[in-house]
Amino acid sequence: MILAFRADFAGDRVFAFTVGLASMLYQAYGGKEEFYLFDTIEPQSIYNAARNVEVAAWRLANGRDAAGALYLLSNEPAGDPPNLSFEREFGKLIALQDVLARVLAQQENRTLRRIVQQIPGVFLPVK
Repeated sequence: MILAFRADFAGDRVFAFTVGLASMLYQAYGGKEEFYLFDTIEPQSIYNAARNVEVAAWRLANGRDAAGALYLLSNEPAGDPPNLSFEREFGKLIALQDVLARVLAQQENRTLRRIVQQIPGVFLPVK
């Protein structure tokens, strides 16, 4: 996802962003597409993935090039009321990851470690 917000990147930013987001979530779930009764998922990875989606949504709304133009257009702030449909969709994705991380942590009698981000906009490891 970082590639989509680099000033020197000349490729398809939407593709880089979506592939980065999808692969990060895929890795957070242990690289599995199917889960069975005795499979386990690391709750901290899911929690970190939720925080990374928050960072990604923030970067979508605020990531600008040297000329001040957004790298990727997502929301439409102009208008009354503003169209924030991407914010809503990312909010749903974040909430789903948070709920799953909490359920997994409770299931294993563990608590999630809170990570204090010193620098805003930093992606966290998912594995």
